Amino acid sequence: MLFDLRDRRRRRTIQAVYLSLAVLMGGGLVLFGIGGEVSGGLFDAFSSNSGTSGDDTFEKRAEELQAQVEASPQDAAAWSALARARFQAAGVGENFQDNRFTESGLAELRLADQAWQRHLRLAGDAPDADVAGVMVNVYSEFGLNDPAKAADAQEVVITAQGDKATARQFATLSIYASQAGQTRKAELAKERALELATDKAERDALERSIDEAAGASAAEAPAG
Repeated sequence: MLFDLRDRRRRRTIQAVYLSLAVLMGGGLVLFGIGGEVSGGLFDAFSSNSGTSGDDTFEKRAEELQAQVEASPQDAAAWSALARARFQAAGVGENFQDNRFTESGLAELRLADQAWQRHLRLAGDAPDADVAGVMVNVYSEFGLNDPAKAADAQEVVITAQGDKATARQFATLSIYASQAGQTRKAELAKERALELATDKAERDALERSIDEAAGASAAEAPAG
């Protein structure tokens, strides 16, 4: 179960992974939108929009965009906007309680995933990098827990950044790729993260955090 920390090994795994992410991102977790270093983190989306009016705003926006994509199913931009709106709707009202997504919130995240996958098919080589940063949150352990898709979304962010991509962005990719069992991608992203680190202290912190997260992921994997 998502966030069930009663199992000691799982608790250690989640602690290691997210403490590592906190170090990587200067104290911010996925909840604060660190995946792509763009706007769209959970608390960015939710903290200033709590209450009934905020709930209604997000839900209304999602409904409007749903009608738009049904009317224009080939509109790639509308699908990415819908993915963002579904993510925001997932974080308000009964969808997000006690700092976690409820079943209805997870259902909204699954709709966000569907919209994003449709956007990717339509956008071809030019997916929406801003919404990709949002989708890193959707696929995180706090959301749908799909590290392979989180890594894919993070790659979209990095590709859009080009030469401006940062060590932290590559480190995030390495962690998600490692969680997904994508060993080669994780290694290459780690190498690039260490190359881009601005000084020895940052490089050491990045390497330690990536290795701790990779070790935690390995411990979580079933034996055999």
